[in-house]
Amino acid sequence: MSVIDTASRVLREEAAAVLGLQKKLDDSFEMAVNMIASARGRVILTGMGKSGHIARKVAATMASTGTPAFFMHPAEAIHGDLGMVTSEDVVIAYSNSGETAEVINILPSIRRIGANLIAMVGKTSSTLAENADVVLDCGVEKEADSLGLAPTSSTTAALAMGDALAVCLMERHNFTADNFAIFHPGGSLGKRLLLTVEMVMHKGSDNPVVPMDSTVKEALFIMTDKGLGAVNVVDKKGNLVGLLTDGDVRRGLEQGTSFLDCAVEKVMTVHPMVIEPNKLAAQGLHVMEKHAPHPITVLPVVKDGRAVGMLHITDLLKQGVV
Repeated sequence: MSVIDTASRVLREEAAAVLGLQKKLDDSFEMAVNMIASARGRVILTGMGKSGHIARKVAATMASTGTPAFFMHPAEAIHGDLGMVTSEDVVIAYSNSGETAEVINILPSIRRIGANLIAMVGKTSSTLAENADVVLDCGVEKEADSLGLAPTSSTTAALAMGDALAVCLMERHNFTADNFAIFHPGGSLGKRLLLTVEMVMHKGSDNPVVPMDSTVKEALFIMTDKGLGAVNVVDKKGNLVGLLTDGDVRRGLEQGTSFLDCAVEKVMTVHPMVIEPNKLAAQGLHVMEKHAPHPITVLPVVKDGRAVGMLHITDLLKQGVV
């Protein structure tokens, strides 16, 4: 059998194992969701070996989607980490056989503490299942390796069942994209939903501003010094009245160098597109891009009519607002 044939067989068998879980969904699954959703404490996931890796991943998924959760290593638990567990918590224990010694050893303490216990097992007649409040059957007919021994289909199924549990809880908590962004501030979604214009705009001494009675030459000096390719043009009160870009200057110079002596107010773009500092940075990017096929690269930032800053597209790209 070729490598591709083997890989295809593994994928088919693991996919079949996951789909087979649909028939195992019953009142026990709903009881597990209700138990976790109504718990006043946290969800503590545990498991040994490959099951431990699955438990750790599901804990991370739950934590990032609105269900406070963490992983507890069962071997460390019997040496003091059981102090993490309270009577208000729900423990989810992973074990394909349901007889993993390290997991079985902590059951008496979990019962003594008073936490609820959900068993994620491959064998519903196991010791772990018999001592659990709720049993979720993650059993598969066979593993996907050629010997039928390596944790393959069983771990994939266990992971899928954990993900299903996490997503149901996510919906139960009405978890939104804004919530997701708060828990993922370093990701692209977090940047789009949390980063404001004020956080990335050029302001203060970095804000390129010129009075409306300045000459193009004077504006060009400011434009070059600030390096943004544009200047905000303001009146005596600091209110924005226009925008002058390096493109405007290049086109003007085609008429001759005398253009440099023109007053900015005569050649500037009046009523340019602007954005307020409290708006999302992603909105600024949208405003720039919607001018395609000739998108703009800068936006004056205005608050109460005053030119308080300048937003450049490169600042948004550096921040990952895409």
